[in-house]
Amino acid sequence: RVVYVAESGPKANRTKRLAIMDQDGANVQYITGGNTLALTPRFSPTRQMLTYLNFSDGNPQVYLLDLASGNQQRLGSFGQMTFSPRFSPDGSTIAFSVEANGTTNIYALPIGSSQPVQLTSGAAIDTGPSYSPDGSRIVFESDRGGSPQLYVMGAGGGGAQRISYGEGTYSTPVWAPKGDLIAYTRQSGGQFHIGIMSPDGSGERLLASSFHAEGPSWAPNGRVIMFFRDPGGDSGPQLYSVDIWGRNEQQIPTETFASDPAWSPLRS
Repeated sequence: RVVYVAESGPKANRTKRLAIMDQDGANVQYITGGNTLALTPRFSPTRQMLTYLNFSDGNPQVYLLDLASGNQQRLGSFGQMTFSPRFSPDGSTIAFSVEANGTTNIYALPIGSSQPVQLTSGAAIDTGPSYSPDGSRIVFESDRGGSPQLYVMGAGGGGAQRISYGEGTYSTPVWAPKGDLIAYTRQSGGQFHIGIMSPDGSGERLLASSFHAEGPSWAPNGRVIMFFRDPGGDSGPQLYSVDIWGRNEQQIPTETFASDPAWSPLRS
């Protein structure tokens, strides 16, 4: 299944609530009410939990949602803003970014603990962490070199190596389920692109380009990517899928405008 942000209403004041559907757009289930802004949902490895951004406290904060009971809770209070939450492959830890005192760094919090571990430090904006399938590494976005680029570090932090060197900026990296590729958003030449590369930065390939395309998510088979496009104007975002060879692109039908898709993992 796929979780995404369902957007409805006038563009200037659009309601954004979380929804789950089959990968072809059928069997939609709305799981938040839309009274507060909800963004960037991600499944836990067991598919029983979601982590996402909730704006009910004003600034974005990381929340957990139990899909069976509907109960939701704030992960903790770690800074003015917390965002970009991602589960570790074993579901025991959530990595996320914390903005505090003018800096943004990546932290990891074992679920049930109250003390996160800081993984990056410095004046750069570090965000968008995504674990490798074996849990040993994290790919993330950082502007430490002057513009947003992709870096890979150990899951415990330290030793970050830059892997993106193309024209423009890179963001929203996501490690493929098989560990062989990383998908991302690249902004260059006045357009947005959905691309893939090997974890060492080699073999870069752009799969889709448009006025605004963002937020790739991997199918469990590691060979198809879902993302969203927003044509601008009075229209709104829609979901699309494309394979890793840049072929078979198709729009995914949804009842509302839709963004921030995230595929569920296979059942364990």
